[in-house]
Amino acid sequence: MTDKTKRFPLTLSSLVDKKSSADQNKRSVATPQTATTNVAWENSRSTPRNAAGAAPTALASKPMSRPMQTASHVERSGSMVSDGVRKAMVDRIARQGVSDAKVLAAMEAVPRHMFMEPGLSSQAYIDASLPIGHHQTISQPYIVARMIEIMRDNQQGGVLHRVLEIGTGCGYQAAVLSLVAKEVYSIERIKPLHELARSNLRPLRIANIRLHYGDGMLGLPQVAPFDGIILAAAGLEVPQALLDQMTIGGRLVAPVGARHQVLQLIQRTSKFDWTSTTLEDCHFVPLRAGTV
Repeated sequence: MTDKTKRFPLTLSSLVDKKSSADQNKRSVATPQTATTNVAWENSRSTPRNAAGAAPTALASKPMSRPMQTASHVERSGSMVSDGVRKAMVDRIARQGVSDAKVLAAMEAVPRHMFMEPGLSSQAYIDASLPIGHHQTISQPYIVARMIEIMRDNQQGGVLHRVLEIGTGCGYQAAVLSLVAKEVYSIERIKPLHELARSNLRPLRIANIRLHYGDGMLGLPQVAPFDGIILAAAGLEVPQALLDQMTIGGRLVAPVGARHQVLQLIQRTSKFDWTSTTLEDCHFVPLRAGTV
């Protein structure tokens, strides 16, 4: 995909209205109602009317089936989180080196601000990880796109039949994955975050995501194998259980390390063989066993 250098003419801070700025100064705590609360908050603002004086049908009730449909899901009436701001984020990701057109379209389609508290939504499209509660974060947009692009660069021309995500968090990455894979399975070990992701994804009505509460280090052997596995937390090494659940030819992308972390690509070449490639530096929360 040709890298078109575009720059959104307005800074993100100039798009924040007074009410949003006040919200941003409040301490935000992730709750199991983030997306639902955001929808209600948006609907309470000035709702545009059609020519007959009736309010339009809520976009949040439409299924998230194609990027062209989902790009306009649940937009705030102000321009704070407009399509232009999200497009600027995607243009920046492309300039950083991500070139997979399908991944870029998915990043533009998913409303990242719907996965965080309203007080943080004005920061939703900056290139940074942001807190979601329980000492966890939503990953920066670039690293989400980069990891998915690496996973898609397979011998099947980018086709991903079944993907496993370790670390659901707030559900954002699972939503992006749903647009590039036929089936997405995601595991979260922190029960409140598992419930948060369910609440965040419910308004988008995404049919091909299956959320599981459990120990991500064990994977999901009951639905394996997976031709793509992606980890949103860093361990000292990738658990063998996850390697065993890869298809031959499948790709696993994970951060590895303690203080110094690197992004690692592992490919399964046969029943008993895997190859590993170190890609670039990164920073993630630690991978932990068990559930809480």
